[in-house]
Amino acid sequence: MSVITICAILKAIPGYENQLHDELLKLIEPSRAEKGCIQYKLHQSLEEKGTFVFYESWADENAITEHVNTEHYQTYRKNIETIIDTTEVYYLENIES
Repeated sequence: MSVITICAILKAIPGYENQLHDELLKLIEPSRAEKGCIQYKLHQSLEEKGTFVFYESWADENAITEHVNTEHYQTYRKNIETIIDTTEVYYLENIES
């Protein structure tokens, strides 16, 4: 299995931390229900207010493609356009033996 892990770091524009938090929470349940989703966890920084980290594992590249094309993901992207400051996304593979 070629599992792909994604680490996505999202920072809210100051003053929009709660709105971003709420939008991110809406993604969890429908994303976890997707066929190729192995893990989908949301974290919040203890040091930086308004910084959130998604840690996700997907069965393969196709599962990720399907995820970003879902209605709930597209709605989320539209809803955060004016409240997101920065986004960093890392596609990761496990290199442990």
